[in-house]
This record gives sequence, structure tokens and C-alpha cells, in this order.
Amino acid sequence: MAKEHAIYEAGNPVLYTIGYGQRSLEALVGLLRRYEIRRLIDVRSAPYSRFKPEFSREPLALELERQGVAYEFMGDTLGGQPRDPACYTDGKVDYDKVRAQPCFGLGLDRLQALLSQPGKLVLMCSEARPEECHRSKLIGEAAGARQIEVRHIDADDLLLTQAQTISRLTGGQLELFGGPSFTSRNRYRPTLGGKRRPQ
Repeated sequence: MAKEHAIYEAGNPVLYTIGYGQRSLEALVGLLRRYEIRRLIDVRSAPYSRFKPEFSREPLALELERQGVAYEFMGDTLGGQPRDPACYTDGKVDYDKVRAQPCFGLGLDRLQALLSQPGKLVLMCSEARPEECHRSKLIGEAAGARQIEVRHIDADDLLLTQAQTISRLTGGQLELFGGPSFTSRNRYRPTLGGKRRPQ
């Protein structure tokens, strides 16, 4: 049982993140085993993949369950492409605006409640490089503000702290006044049904 509670460093819960990128589902499951992760939270806004259908929501959840890993979808509250147009500036997702949304706060509350339970959990998105994903620029920054330790599993299967990941993103050059303000890499335009696609 002591091993199960090894999710704390310096008294704080530890939140892991991963992006599947070019990995196979088998490789992803192998990494979850290596880091003793028992719960995966899917934070993709649209949890489907045309190019890697095994990572679409239903088949992914079934395979993870078969492997003894619990699956939960939270892309509706913690996703990187919210439907609310107020979260966009010049077509890019403005993460400061997303953090101000009540639904994002509710998602973080749910995440914090899950972190208080036994067993490690990981957030999953599609981008393998955490410095290029909302896992670090949005969720990692917001989690840090709540004293949650974040560890990103990068494209080379190594663990990075939130600070190391942001340093990769900024080249070690933070703003002189206050913290950095981040946006999505891509610009998006509205489509039918409120969904957005890259411009």
C-alpha cells in the first residue's frame, strides 16, 4: 500500500502527462506500466484519431481496461480547443482566457480530487512533445498554481518537470514582469457544430 501512495513529492500530489504521438498503443501501455500509472485521463477536446484509430475513445478505453488501467474522458473541461469563442484571440486559443472559464476550474477540481486517491494518474493528449501541448502550457501551469507537482513524459520517454518543460518552450527566457502567457501553436476557425479546425 505504501507504494500506491508514492504519488507525493515534497508533500504534494504528482500529476503525470503523456502524449501518444508516434507511439503504438502497446508502447503507451508499456510506459504506463513503467511509471506504475493506474488511471489515464484523456484531455483531448476531440478524443478520436483518423490516423491512429486505436487511440479513439472507445477502443482506447476498452484496451486500457483490459490492461488494468482506468480511463476517464475530461476533454470537455480540460481540452485544449474549447468551444467557447471567448477563449480565442486572433484565432489562437488564449490559455489565460481558458483558465478563467468556470468549466476549466471544475475540471481542475475533479483532477485534484482524483489525485487525492491512491494510485498514480496521467493526462493524455496526442502531442508527444509536452512543451508544444496544452498539457504544459495550460493544465501544467494551472496545476502548479494549486501546488500540484507535474511530471511530463516526453517524446523520448523521459520525465521532465513543469519548469524544465516550460524552459524548453521559452528557451529559458521568461518575461521580466510576471509569468509567461501562452497560446495554442495553431490558429483555428469555427466550423459547423461549434468545432474548430486549423486554418
